[in-house]
Amino acid sequence: MAEREDGTASDGTDVPRPEPLRTFFRTDAVRDDDGRIRYVGESYVPERVLLRKVAPAFRDAGYDVELRSIEDAGVEAGALDGANVGSRHVLVATPFGHDRGGIPWTNLALFVTTVLTTLFVGAHGWYYIPLAEIRANPLTMLQAWPFTAAVLGVLMVHELGHYAAGRYHGVDVSLPYVIPFIFPFGTLGAVIRMRGRMPSRKVLFDIGAAGPIAGLIATVVVTVIGLSLDPIRVPAEIAAQSGTMIRFNDPPLLTLIAELLGQETAHEDPALSAHPVVIGGWVGMFFTLLNLLPVGQLDGGHMVRAMLGERQETLAAVVPGFLFGLAAYLYYGRGLGLNESVGLWAFWGAFAMLIAFNGPANPADERRLGLPRLVVGLLTFAVGALCFLLVPIEVVTT
Repeated sequence: MAEREDGTASDGTDVPRPEPLRTFFRTDAVRDDDGRIRYVGESYVPERVLLRKVAPAFRDAGYDVELRSIEDAGVEAGALDGANVGSRHVLVATPFGHDRGGIPWTNLALFVTTVLTTLFVGAHGWYYIPLAEIRANPLTMLQAWPFTAAVLGVLMVHELGHYAAGRYHGVDVSLPYVIPFIFPFGTLGAVIRMRGRMPSRKVLFDIGAAGPIAGLIATVVVTVIGLSLDPIRVPAEIAAQSGTMIRFNDPPLLTLIAELLGQETAHEDPALSAHPVVIGGWVGMFFTLLNLLPVGQLDGGHMVRAMLGERQETLAAVVPGFLFGLAAYLYYGRGLGLNESVGLWAFWGAFAMLIAFNGPANPADERRLGLPRLVVGLLTFAVGALCFLLVPIEVVTT
C-alpha cells in the first residue's frame, strides 16, 4: 500500500507524517491496520537515534511509536504492498488508548473479587468471626470493611499514582488490575500495564516514582488512622489457646509512626490485638519495599534505569544474590524455617532473577535526569528502606 505525497495511505486514510520522519526514515509504503499505522521502509540512522528523533513529534500527534525489523513485522503487517525490496524496517505508530474503551470488565471483575476475598480474610482472620457464622450469614463479612478499605486503599492509590503520571505524560497505561488471593491479606497486590515504549528517562522516572510516593503517603495515613483506633478484643477461646501463631513484625517506619503518636503496635494483654486497619499500613509498607527492588520493570527498576541509565542492569544483577543470601542467612545462621521469611526472600530472589533476565524498560530519549528528580529518587528509596526488616514474618509459640 503505497503512500501518497499528501500524507495519506493509498486507500485515502489520513496518517501522521511529521517532519522528523521525512528526515530520518525512507518511507516506501504505509499501511493502516485498524488504527495502527505501519511505515515500511528503512531508517537512515540507528534505531535508538530514530526513535529519539521521531517519538516527540508522533506523541504530539497522539501516537506511540516503535521500530521493528521487516522480518518481525512481516506476518503482522501483511503483504506490505508497495514496499521496495530494499525495505528493512517497519515503524509502527499506535494511537493512545488503542483497543481500549467502554467498561473495563476485567479490571472491574478482579476488583469486586478482591473486595470479597479481603472481606472474607479480614472477617475471619483479623476480626475473629467464626467460619460457621460467616457461612450462616455472609453479610457478617461486612464488619471487616475497614480492613478491606485500608488494604485496597494503599494498593489502589499506589497504582493510580502510576496511572495518573502515565496519563499526564500521554503514555498508554491501563487501569489497575487487583489480584485476589486468600490468607493473610486477601490479595497479592495490583499492577497496571504500560503499552508502547517510554519516550524518555524523565517520563520513565515520573511514572515509576509516582506509585511508591503516592502509596507511601496513603500508607502513612492508613497507619495513623489504624493506630488511633481502639484495639480489637480477641475472643477468649482464641486468646487462651497455646501453640504456634504467625506474627507480622513491625518495620521501622511503622515503629516510628507509632512512637510519634505515642501508640503501641503490640499489647501485653493477649486478649487485645492492634486494629486491623494497621495491617493495611503494614501491607502498604511491605509492597512498597518489594516494588522498590531495582530490577527489571518493577518501580525501583524503572527509577534506577532512569537515574543511572544502562548501568541499572549491573545493579539488578546483584539483587537476586542478595535476596538468596538473606534467605540462606535466616535458614542457616538464625535457624528459621521456610515459613519464617526464609521462603519469602527465596521466592523474591527467584522472582527478581526472572524479571532481571527480562530486562528493564528502554526509553527512546536517553538524556540524563536533572538534580531535582535525582533527589526525589534518593529520598523515595530512603523512605522505602524504612519499610525493610530482616524477618517480616515469624512463627512464634504461645
